Amino acid sequence: MSAASLRRAVRESVSGLPRAFWWLWTSTLVNRLGAFVATFMTLYLTLDRGYSASFAGLVVALHGLGGVISSLVAGVMTDRLGRRPTLLAAQASTAFSVALLGFMEHPAAIAAVALLVGMTSNASRPAVAAMMADIVRPEDRVRAFALNYWAINLGFAVSATAAGLIAEYSYLAGFLGEAALTLACAVLVYVKLPESRPERGGSGGSGAASDKSGAEPEIGLGSVLRDGRFMGVVGLSFLISLIFTQGSVGLPVAMGSAGFSPGDYGLVIAVNGFLIVALQIPVTRLIEHRDPQKLLVVSALLAGYGFALTAFAGPVWAYALTVCVWTLAEIVNSPTQMGLVVRLSPVHGRGRYQGVYTMSWAVAALVAPLMAGFMIDRWGADWLWATTGVLGTVAAVGYWLLMRNLPAGDRSTQPAAAGGTTAAGDAEPKTAPPLPAEPAPAGPLPTSGPVGAS
Repeated sequence: MSAASLRRAVRESVSGLPRAFWWLWTSTLVNRLGAFVATFMTLYLTLDRGYSASFAGLVVALHGLGGVISSLVAGVMTDRLGRRPTLLAAQASTAFSVALLGFMEHPAAIAAVALLVGMTSNASRPAVAAMMADIVRPEDRVRAFALNYWAINLGFAVSATAAGLIAEYSYLAGFLGEAALTLACAVLVYVKLPESRPERGGSGGSGAASDKSGAEPEIGLGSVLRDGRFMGVVGLSFLISLIFTQGSVGLPVAMGSAGFSPGDYGLVIAVNGFLIVALQIPVTRLIEHRDPQKLLVVSALLAGYGFALTAFAGPVWAYALTVCVWTLAEIVNSPTQMGLVVRLSPVHGRGRYQGVYTMSWAVAALVAPLMAGFMIDRWGADWLWATTGVLGTVAAVGYWLLMRNLPAGDRSTQPAAAGGTTAAGDAEPKTAPPLPAEPAPAGPLPTSGPVGAS
């Protein structure tokens, strides 16, 4: 590809998105640049503090449990209080709790604060996803979620390397560094990001789309849980996240049992981050106008059978090839599935819907380690990889069935009052756009975390 073609591709990938999106994107990148606790918690507890592996596992599980709890609470806050207040509260409290964790000495205190860190650090995700849906036009959402996912992985790739160097010097410095960068995100949100929550009746705050009649029924968590099609997406998201989480749970254990060193695993899993950074944007340009049903079915199969191929891997390079397969699935699945979630979410219930969706990944983060440990100890790693193939097949069939006869209306876009504009600054259409079907525009979870994560 020539330099001119490359510049044109980059320009097309980033053009047309509102300024507010780029400030939100920047906050995501800065936040992930400071990711330290989630990456080095186990090593910190076992190597630096001398605790047992079982205690470290308990603390990591409590951290995950905090994420499950906060997903629902933050979703409600996002709708009731607004996106901006929820983001500010989540990031400020994360900065405080992460710094506090670095000073804890007693095991009970470490466990309690780890639970708090899990709650606060996960609380920003529903607000970020809802705000992104508010400010980006429907036809640009796949691209926007993909760019945000790219920022997550780019930030994590840099932070993982830097955190390793910092940990050799001082784990406390890592905790304080993450707290400082998270606090910087809160300041950025306060200074640069206006509230984007659509208002009921009227023309909508911040130029967001609003309900013309103001008569939209109140949306509670019960309404979300009774939404059968959406809860089907949540269930499929849980299956997909069970698969992807094995990259950080089952894969290192299996490679260790096969005699590989931690360095070998590091090289293999680095392929995942490198491919996402290198391919997320160009692949998204290829898929954003494709049929989302086909994309989700294919990505589920690639994820399941990509991990299943691990059973046949021998040398390190073979493990790396299997990572290439399921990473491609991750690149396709994340923005496409996030777009589907937004399409199924009523405009005034985006926070709650995103909270329930985020919870599927948090619950999977709790279940996946238990599943991997039990299956590897009881039957061996090959059974785990066979199970991922089955899960991928079930998810593919589920997506195919779920998206048949999907209503043409986009619940995330409603007619605006006369003269209303979207947060992206364009006139709001009088009717909801049709569901993207090839070749119309499609309307993004990761890794292991979500997505649309911050």
